[in-house]
Amino acid sequence: MERICLFPGTFDPITNGHVDVIQRALALFDKLIIGIGINSTKQPMFSVEQRVAWIDAIFANEPKISVVGYSGLTVDYCRQIGAKSILRGIRYISDFEYEKAIADMNRMLAPDIETIFLTCSPLYSTISSTLVRDVIRNGGDASLFLPEQIKL
Repeated sequence: MERICLFPGTFDPITNGHVDVIQRALALFDKLIIGIGINSTKQPMFSVEQRVAWIDAIFANEPKISVVGYSGLTVDYCRQIGAKSILRGIRYISDFEYEKAIADMNRMLAPDIETIFLTCSPLYSTISSTLVRDVIRNGGDASLFLPEQIKL
């Protein structure tokens, strides 16, 4: 049975921290689907199409990775694609508290789908998409925090 995992998020934009978690997760799964959650209540800085294109470029040479946009409940999308695991990256204990609440809810909705937490490498623990967007909005150079394929 193929081990399929969904890594959901907004990835607005994808950061070096996300890439670190994705690269380390590859050894754990046969297929890793990066799912860009489409939430009508959020106004992202970058379009879903732009985020998909960046992620495709970053992982162009990795056949185990694909990227899609999806909406609705994450566990419902997991069922659609046959994923039995959800990957979440953790930087700090506050991330864990938030992510555990979501994982518990998902477990009640879909007991057959497991959430896997990977901690971020210390080098990337302070990087968040929110902070990167602030740097970009204010005209700063965000290239230190972003994969080289993202040219702003």
